Amino acid sequence: MVMGLKRDTKSCDRFASQCLVIPITAHWQSVWHNYNMTRVRSNTKSDINMLKVSSKLKKSLVGAGTVEQYPSKAVLFEVDEENRGVYLVLKGKVCLSVKDFHKLDRTFAAGSLLGVPATYTGHAYSLAAEAVTNAEVLHVERKPFLDLMSQQPELCRETTNMLSREVTFIQSALAERRREKGDLH
Repeated sequence: MVMGLKRDTKSCDRFASQCLVIPITAHWQSVWHNYNMTRVRSNTKSDINMLKVSSKLKKSLVGAGTVEQYPSKAVLFEVDEENRGVYLVLKGKVCLSVKDFHKLDRTFAAGSLLGVPATYTGHAYSLAAEAVTNAEVLHVERKPFLDLMSQQPELCRETTNMLSREVTFIQSALAERRREKGDLH
């Protein structure tokens, strides 16, 4: 048993593989994922760090990428644009946005890695990224990024954790959107 949790045999009969996971995640949910809608909703907050990289990941990316300068209002990438890799914000702020659903708009400061989902899948970007201030950004093309992830599993784990937080955030936003639409009908 983990941390004194008792096995709930009634709930384990149907989903045996989840019997220990469910009590742990239920107990630690607020610790495990601390990026709920109220924390990251506003695109004016500067403390959003759900995409912040470790110093080790930053150092590895710097060795694989090219520094680019973007003036305020310049676009790093657009929705449905072909994937060109990830972008690490070094200085300034960049806003990730979704057309016609501004509750998903978020502003990220230095240390944030953008474009991870599209870079892993190879699909077009599903969000747009625009510099909010003058920004210095490290661009790492898709192949060098994926090579780095395959060579350093701990960095791959870090970026897949970012993916998990992104998916959870998007699911939360969509659920909130459904609730709001339900209130209107």
